[in-house]
Amino acid sequence: MTQPITLYSHITGPNPWKVSIILEELKIPYTTKFLEPYETLNPNGRVPAITDPNTSLTLWESGAIIEYLIDTYDQTTQLSYTSSPERYHTKQWLHFQMSGQGPYFGQAHWFTKMHSEKVDSVIDRFLAQIKRVLYVLDRHLKGKEWLVGDKCTYADLSFVMWNEGIPWIFGDRAGELEMEKDYPNFFAWHTRLMERPSVKKVFEDKAAAKSGELPL
Repeated sequence: MTQPITLYSHITGPNPWKVSIILEELKIPYTTKFLEPYETLNPNGRVPAITDPNTSLTLWESGAIIEYLIDTYDQTTQLSYTSSPERYHTKQWLHFQMSGQGPYFGQAHWFTKMHSEKVDSVIDRFLAQIKRVLYVLDRHLKGKEWLVGDKCTYADLSFVMWNEGIPWIFGDRAGELEMEKDYPNFFAWHTRLMERPSVKKVFEDKAAAKSGELPL
């Protein structure tokens, strides 16, 4: 029997919950420990990280964790492909999420919600980058249900958490975005992703953690 993986997470940060979605999709048993930034398991002092007692592996960085979970536990290719070019295109989109979506959305969040002073030119830049990422995804998804091939993969799922936070990041500028009108392919894709049982479960768990209903 597979022993539970330990996921080191944070209540509000999107990247650990991204890993939770993959764990839920593949029905891998896991337990979650909510932490502030730390360096015990990750020299970079950030979550997520995992420890897998089945392979004696400790791993950090959400993209690396997702690739490990797929390589180790997705033996039926539920969320992946073994054929080329699909296998590499799936990796391509995960890497775009890691390098293109996450950093820009994260900086937009920081400068709109956390920074000590409002710097309009910086906010404008990062909100514009969010729109650019939306355009890239919307254009690619024209005539497609999923990013790669004919099924939902780990690449699609990796975008969920930051995508769902877009209206909150834009805040009082949310009126600049008419998602269904301006990015219809993106909007339909994200709607499909939000209907998946694994995604619903993770958002329920996140809400419970924020309300104190899950142990920290």
